[in-house]
Amino acid sequence: MLQRHPWPQTVEEAIAIQEQLRSEVITANQLDTVRYVAGVDVGYDSANDVSRAAVTVLSFPDLQLQQQAVVRSPTTFPYIPGFLSFREVPAVLEALENISLRPDLILCDGQGLAHPRRFGLACHLGVLTGIATIGVAKNRFIGEHSEVGLDRGSWQPLLRSGSTIGAALRTQTGVKPIYVSIGHKVNLISAIEYVLRCAPKYRLPETTRSADQLT
Repeated sequence: MLQRHPWPQTVEEAIAIQEQLRSEVITANQLDTVRYVAGVDVGYDSANDVSRAAVTVLSFPDLQLQQQAVVRSPTTFPYIPGFLSFREVPAVLEALENISLRPDLILCDGQGLAHPRRFGLACHLGVLTGIATIGVAKNRFIGEHSEVGLDRGSWQPLLRSGSTIGAALRTQTGVKPIYVSIGHKVNLISAIEYVLRCAPKYRLPETTRSADQLT
């Protein structure tokens, strides 16, 4: 995968990269037939100086595990809200190089457009790889939304300064919502539909659950 930029050492360098690349995010649906969906997750050792990145590839729509890879690499950027991609994406890219099945869609454990500079981890990974991505976050980072209905599939727009930046989505009846946002090459309605199809039983999609278990 093409190295589009050097990995930054400072927040100022990271902001410049986000500002430069965010114009390349495609918010229209460019997905054809989706045969494989992937989940990515990153964990750390006790000292936080080694990242463990996991990629799992599942068949779609039956969500059966097809391939998986884990890599360990030095953690080169500190944990700073709004800059998670610079901490996690380098290791994720390395893990993606270790699978032979190219996924049609990646569900990321993080934000996409629901980000202060509209360039969260899912957007960053999508632009660098050219693969369609969706941000699927456990918690709200920015934005506000109305109360979400209790039934599975209920959702409300996540709004920031009058713009829709994502959705608060109830994946299981009576369970706490998750936060879905566009990453790359998918629109919000399609993103919601794919997340629901990847989360038939639990709050989190099977892609996220399988990658988390692997790390």
